[in-house]
Parts: sequence; C-alpha cells; structure tokens
Amino acid sequence: MLKYFRRVSLTQWILIGMSLGILLGFLFPVGNGGFEATAFKPLSTIFLRMIKSIIVPIIFSTLVIGIAGHGDDMKRVGRLALKSLIYFEVVTTIALFIGLGAVNLTRPGVGIRLSAPASTGQELAAKGNDLTLSSFLEHVVPQNFVEAAVHNEVLQIVFWSVLFAVALSQVRGRPKELMIGFCEALAEIMFKFTAIIMRFAPVGIGAAMAVTVSHSGLGVLVNLGKLILTLYGALAVFLLVVLLPIALVVRVPIRKFLQAVRQPALIAFSTTSSEAALPRAMQAMEAIGVPRRIVAFVMPTGYSFNLDGTTLYLALASVFVAQAAGHPMTFGNQLVMMLTLMVTSKGVAAVPRASLVILSGTLATFGLPLEGVAVILGVDELMDMARTTVNLIGNCLATVVMARWEGEFDPDAAVIPPEEAPRQIGIDQEPGVGPVPDHRPIGWPESPAG
Repeated sequence: MLKYFRRVSLTQWILIGMSLGILLGFLFPVGNGGFEATAFKPLSTIFLRMIKSIIVPIIFSTLVIGIAGHGDDMKRVGRLALKSLIYFEVVTTIALFIGLGAVNLTRPGVGIRLSAPASTGQELAAKGNDLTLSSFLEHVVPQNFVEAAVHNEVLQIVFWSVLFAVALSQVRGRPKELMIGFCEALAEIMFKFTAIIMRFAPVGIGAAMAVTVSHSGLGVLVNLGKLILTLYGALAVFLLVVLLPIALVVRVPIRKFLQAVRQPALIAFSTTSSEAALPRAMQAMEAIGVPRRIVAFVMPTGYSFNLDGTTLYLALASVFVAQAAGHPMTFGNQLVMMLTLMVTSKGVAAVPRASLVILSGTLATFGLPLEGVAVILGVDELMDMARTTVNLIGNCLATVVMARWEGEFDPDAAVIPPEEAPRQIGIDQEPGVGPVPDHRPIGWPESPAG
C-alpha cells in the first residue's frame, strides 16, 4: 500500500485534494447549522503563507544572478525589458477586446436586477479613485525594501532588485564574487524550500476548495451562471485564438510546455492566487530550457503588466454592470472605458481585491451603479479561479517567447526533462534517491567557490 501511494504523483495528489475539498464544501456549506467546511481555512492560509514567504528571496536572488552574473551588458537587460513591455501591452489589449466582444455577444447582464447594497462597491471605488498614473509611478519605487518585502510588493521588489543588480555589475573583485555566490546559494536553497512546501500542497489546495464551495455553493451559479460561462468561454477563446498561435509562431514545444505548466496552473486555479504558483512556475519554465535570467525578470514583471485573464474579466464585468443597470453604452463609450481599463489595470496585482478595486473605480468614473460590484462579489471567487489560471499561463508563455526572441531558448538543453521535473527537483523524490539536480541553465557561471 505504501509503495502504491509513493507512485502517485504530486499532480494526482493535488487533483485528489481538490476533489475532496469540493465534496466537503458541498456537504458542509456555510449556515447549515452544524459543522462548516470553512473550518479548514487555516490549512489553506498556512499553505499560502508558506508560499508567499519565499517569493521575495527567489525574485531577489534570481534577478541579481540573472543581471549581474552575466557580465556588464546592460544593453541586453534593457532590450529584454523593452521587448517584454511591448509584448505585454499587445497581448493584454487583445484580451480586453475579446472580453468586450464576449459580453456584447452573450449580454449576460440583461435581466439581472441590481438589488444588492452598494456599500461594498463604494468602499472599493474610494480605493480605485486613488489609482492614478502618478500614484502608480510612485508606487513602483519602494521607500523601504524591507517594507516592500513584508507586503510582497512584487513590482517594487523587481525595481529595487534590478537597480541592485545593475550596481553590483559595476563592482569588481571579491565583493562582487561574494554577493553573486550568496545569491546563487540563496536561489538553490529557495528552490529546495519550494520542494518541501509543495508536499503540503494537496492539503492546502483541498482546504481552499472546501472553503470556496462552502461559501458559494451551487445555487449561486443559477442566477449568475451566464456571466460565469461567458467569462470561461472568453478565456478559452483567448487561450485558443491568441496564446496558442503565439506559441506556434515562436515554436514553443506545446507538449513540454503543458506538462511543465500543469502543476502551477492547478495551484493558481484552486487557491486563486498567482503568488502561490509563482515559485513553482519559475522552476518549471527553467526546467524546460528558459534561462534563469529571463525567467527571473519576465515572470515577476508580468505579474503587474501581463494579467491577461484579469484584463479580459474587467472588460466583461464593466459592460455586464451597464447591461444589468439598463444603462446602454455606445461602442464609442465602451472604447473609452477600455482605454481607461488599459491604463488603470497596470500594476494592480499588489492591491487587495485588485480587480474589484479597478472595476469599482471604473464604474464610478462612468456613472454606473456600484451595486453591480456587490452582485459580482458573490461569484467573484469562482471567476477568479479561471482568470488567475490564465494570468499564470500567459506569464509562463511570455518567458518562453522572450527566450526565443533573445535566441536563448533551447528545449534540448533543458536542465531537467519536463516530465520528470517535479520528481527530480525533489517534490516527489524519496530522500537519498537520485543525484542532486543542478538548477543552473547551460552556460550558467560557476559560483566563486567553484
């Protein structure tokens, strides 16, 4: 029996945990007068906290090594940043218009009565009104790196780490060697740390699903099912019509990519947290042949600028509220709203309930009733699962695209075969079995210690 359980992969355990969580949430919903599945929430919170605790050291160490550990070619770093931002803007703009087309085609808001209180939307709108271009630019620069690390401000951490790495690249001799050696050691330890945490993933993910289902139940899907189906359908169209052709054009090995991304995608879907899936996604992309310097820069930056699923959702949800309120909007008005969302949605990942904050601010700007936010809030977590998963897949694909454009993606030179990545990285490996993997990509510089 013990040998049988050892043969079950982590992905299979995660699926088992999700299934049990859904069952427990259905059997023990909130308000049933007895035991409630929300009692499992601490297990989910513990898992998310463990994952979030390693985000800062992973981003810092890998970015510093990726920039300062590859010589003094700052032009290459600037070129990668420019290409990434252009790619992010093009893809997220397409996502906005797919959401706009989907909501105008299915019209899910027609027939829904806005009777929910507007207090929630008003509170979120007050936060959204503070999100101007100047406030966003100020938010990018941390006044204290420790404070940014405490609050997991990914964009601020990336900004500070890039400047630190640029400064380190101008240092010569032993101080530079010591710092690069420290960052190499820190990155290796954090990847091992991730492997340990991932053993708890099935429990944490199962608990998250139980809490979600116990809160939302299945009855809420009846009233707002059309909105949810429209979002899931639009996201599926985005994956097939936008991301898949991009992958084919840049010659991404589709099968290897899907095998590598399936575990992070399951984590993102079940926890509705992109941060929870970030460390595992970074490992997986490096495992299929993307250089660490590209993974370390593109993926954390994409968490603020390449939220494909979130931008599509914002377009859909804003027009949905207009439809539910009986407030017809001309195509020109909708285009203006899309331009507003295009600007305000950048860098929202660090804001709690980011998508709802941006949505509320946009509704207030265009004079739409904020009761719509309260209605959407009832099923937001179910929609958040899908859009978070698409955010993750889009960012993973972006790393491969950038590696191709830089001429540095070599799937044949992958450090770890994609199918065996979880086992060899240490997630499913028995103690003492097999060689210790080297996470450095081909051509990665040796540490000062040799």
